[in-house]
Amino acid sequence: MFHVGGARSALFNWALAERSGGKFVLRIEDTDAARNRPEWTEGIISALAWIGINDGAPAFEGPYFQSSYEKQHREAAARLLAEGRAYYCTCTRDEVKARTGSEHQGYDGFCRDRGLSEGAVRFRTPDEGVTVISDLVRGTVEFPNNAMEDFVIARGDGSPLFVLANVVDDVEMRISHVVRAEEHLSNTPKQQLLWEALGVAPPTWAHVPVIVNEKRQKLSKRRDKVALESYREEGYLAEAMVNYLMLLGWGPGDDREIMPWSEMVPLFRLEDVNPSPAFFDEKKLRAFNGEYIRALPLAEFVTRCEPWLDPSWDRETFAKVAELAQTRIAVLSEITANVDFLFLDEPVFDQASWDKAMKNSAVEILTGYLDRLEKVEMDPESLKTALEEVGASYGLKLGKAQAPVRVAVTGRTVGLPLFESIEVLGRTRSMDRIRAALARLQA
Repeated sequence: MFHVGGARSALFNWALAERSGGKFVLRIEDTDAARNRPEWTEGIISALAWIGINDGAPAFEGPYFQSSYEKQHREAAARLLAEGRAYYCTCTRDEVKARTGSEHQGYDGFCRDRGLSEGAVRFRTPDEGVTVISDLVRGTVEFPNNAMEDFVIARGDGSPLFVLANVVDDVEMRISHVVRAEEHLSNTPKQQLLWEALGVAPPTWAHVPVIVNEKRQKLSKRRDKVALESYREEGYLAEAMVNYLMLLGWGPGDDREIMPWSEMVPLFRLEDVNPSPAFFDEKKLRAFNGEYIRALPLAEFVTRCEPWLDPSWDRETFAKVAELAQTRIAVLSEITANVDFLFLDEPVFDQASWDKAMKNSAVEILTGYLDRLEKVEMDPESLKTALEEVGASYGLKLGKAQAPVRVAVTGRTVGLPLFESIEVLGRTRSMDRIRAALARLQA
């Protein structure tokens, strides 16, 4: 599943590419067979396409697959060996532990000057000085070279490790900016050393802030709702998700929050990204989504609801209440519970709603309103007036009087406006439901 943090990083890259007239390069790093399946790759591509990052746009390039470039990876390792920037090593983990006394100790450089002609390939890290990372988000970060071990860049069989493959691919694809999550900052000095060893100026680095939950813990797929696909399936709009994710660590510099992509791109600058952790507030995302739903043209709202409507439901009936529903839902999946009562033979009663509404004067209210429904005009205002009169006869205001009627007709205490719902449902079906509710109460 595609993590919302990965989606946020992708959007920052996408905004940078569009703003600068550059290219967003999608590369699938598939050299680890255990973590590579075709369906996972398709999931990444599909999730990116949903938020607007796809090959239909001029700024998009790819997808490329890292496994296609193994020849270049091996050639780079051979070149570093030939130039003395890397060396062969035959040390096992147990041997290093035996020499250093700890499995947590870094490699001790035992094979540096042995002149071996086979084994794993280690990069010769400089003994002195510092590697300086100039980061657009975090400023200047220094890493002492003597704190880095001589790290492995290729296995004994010659196959490259990710650290080498990643750099070679970036060089081959002319990557100018690497914009990624904060946790990758610790890998950056090794990668920058490899860029320099290959004789290429390093890219511009930008490590964007970690995303945290309400307890200020890093979002975890084991604990938190982090899959972009799950939000799509729940009925979040892509444009609302894009808007919200862009504001996790960045802002346009004014008080605006709801704004389209076309307005964000010209304002986006990596230098304006805040390095502090960004809070993923699902309640706020939900509010964003509600705003976007209400802003949809009615015809488009109807179209977007289609995946959540049963094929057997009459679309003309739905169209009569669509505008009412549009103002009341925050995610598209909620449309089902708001309108299903119109299409079912009888409503599905929410037990908590039933227990709350069907007490005190419920029988009297339902009986009195049933009598009025036989002859009242079937328009919302007349239906409302009739219930007000019934409620008043028992000393109840409309809010209290309509609760048992709403549950009898729709099955729930909340939903579409009651009197418009009765009008669409019709006199006969509405009366039948009230009779059924009375029978259930009296039983």
